[in-house]
Parts: sequence; C-alpha cells; structure tokens
Amino acid sequence: MSAYGRGIALGALLLCAARPAWSEPARYEIDPEHLTIAFLVEHIGYAKTLGAFREASGVFTFDDATGVLAEVRVVVATASVDTAHEARDRHLTSGDFLDSAAHPEMIFTATGAERAGERTFTIRGELALLGMRKPLTLEATWNKSAPYPIGPRTEVIGVSARGRLARSEFGMSYGVDNGLVGDDVEIIIELEARRMSD
Repeated sequence: MSAYGRGIALGALLLCAARPAWSEPARYEIDPEHLTIAFLVEHIGYAKTLGAFREASGVFTFDDATGVLAEVRVVVATASVDTAHEARDRHLTSGDFLDSAAHPEMIFTATGAERAGERTFTIRGELALLGMRKPLTLEATWNKSAPYPIGPRTEVIGVSARGRLARSEFGMSYGVDNGLVGDDVEIIIELEARRMSD
C-alpha cells in the first residue's frame, strides 16, 4: 500500500475510534423523574387550563449518528391527570372525558420520523385513547445527547415535542357544543431518556 493509501486508512481508523461509543442505534428509556406530558385546553373561552399527566413511561430507538428514530412507545396512566383542582380532576377521569376506569391507559406509538431540520423531526404516530386509534403528529426538537454529568456516565438524550388533537375525534365531546370546554388540545412534552444497557 502506498504512503497515501496508508494515510487514508489511518485517518479512517482514527475517525472511527473518535466516534462516541453510543454512535449507533440504541434503545432509550424515558426517565419518569424528568418527564412532562402536559396539555392546554380552553375554558369557556376565557383562558386555557393547564394540566399534566403524572404517571407515564416510554421507550424508543435512536441513532445519534444518523438521527434515525424508531420503535416509539409511550404509555400514559389516564387517572394520573392533574390540573391542580381536585373536583375537576375527578371529572376528567370520569366517563365525560378520559373514562379512566374503563380505559386506564392511553398509548402513543410511532414507527419512525421524518427529519425536518438538523435537530428537528416530524413524528407521525398513532394515539390509542378511549378504545380508538387516531393519527397524532408531534413536532420534536432533539435538544442534546451527552453523558449525564450527575451520577453514572450514562448517555442521556433530551427532547422537546409539541402537538395538538381534537378530543371530539375520540368521542370526548363533553362541553364542545356549548363552548364550555375547548375541543382543541395542545400537547406539551419535555423529556430526558437514558440509554438502556446492551
């Protein structure tokens, strides 16, 4: 091999060696202590009510090198809804809204994502809610991937995502016709996820 060829081969070897160990598709588990799944819904047109779900879990596959996302599954406990108002939360878990007794979970799944920019993605998935499955699109930003600076040096990825849905499409029509509760639901997601052990 010529000196030039040896130089190319050595350079390629060094580049491969310099890549982080996690630069390959890996499975991630959402950290429940650093997860926010929230929503905004209009209340009689005066203002929007902010609520959140306090219990959720999820996993996905992501390749830091290529930005390929796959096998997304997020499970949310519907009875964990919290709007900082006890009576309203009881109503939200009733048959008028989430019907948590009959449908204790809602599940978001997606098989992949379209890359919209260097760190932005369009995730076209499906939401299972109240016994129905409907398309749900999330616009996501990949904020950061790096070894976590606190505790074990596990790789952690940070993501922000936004979406919206019409709750009446799932048969949740209470308060829509008379304007008491908005139909349009804004979705706000902030999460950190840890790389799972191989």
